[in-house]
Amino acid sequence: MGDGRYGIHPPTMQAIARAVAAVQAMGVQVGVVVGGGNIFRGIAASAEGMDRASADYMGMLATVMNSLALQDAMEKLGCVTRVQSAIAMQELCEPYIRRRAVRHLEKGRIVIFAAGTGNPYFTTDTAAALRGMEIGAQILMKATKVDGVYSADPKKDLAAVRFDRLSYIEVLRRGLKVMDSTAISLCMDHDLSILVFDIQDPENIVRAVRGEAIGTIVGGAAAAQ
Repeated sequence: MGDGRYGIHPPTMQAIARAVAAVQAMGVQVGVVVGGGNIFRGIAASAEGMDRASADYMGMLATVMNSLALQDAMEKLGCVTRVQSAIAMQELCEPYIRRRAVRHLEKGRIVIFAAGTGNPYFTTDTAAALRGMEIGAQILMKATKVDGVYSADPKKDLAAVRFDRLSYIEVLRRGLKVMDSTAISLCMDHDLSILVFDIQDPENIVRAVRGEAIGTIVGGAAAAQ
């Protein structure tokens, strides 16, 4: 949503699309998991009294809207993409089928995974960890509004310290707000490294894939390198 408070900011979406397209042009297979918080946040709605399951399903539908918008932006750049949804809606996108997703990646297509896991009470973070493991991803890149993981909220605590590397256990023990605990535990159980970086500069996507030192790496073999 860029600098806005709601909805889709086309210039921001186009900048992200260009960065992902540049990564694909490097010969990297790319899967993208899109959230929906710019349109609807299930957790926030449930805190206001809405049934949690209903709120989460609405949030999943918001991710589909974002996925279709990103697909449109990427295809205008000449990228071949497929949107796969965990909730069946065949008129809009493919159903999520792991083997089909892997095949798309092998053919050089960008796969956008929509609708989270298809289940309420699970976040988009967990969906990203799950899809990453299913497709055999080498690393999970978590795009945020900060340039890594801090000991506290850097906007509220001037003494907050940014970490270059962390173990999964450290993240869980310290209660650091990297991803939700379910996603962290899934990555830990299957040794899937996580890179947390700032997407406010979309070029960081390319820098991260090139191996430049940005953000914070959590766990896995990558953290030891």
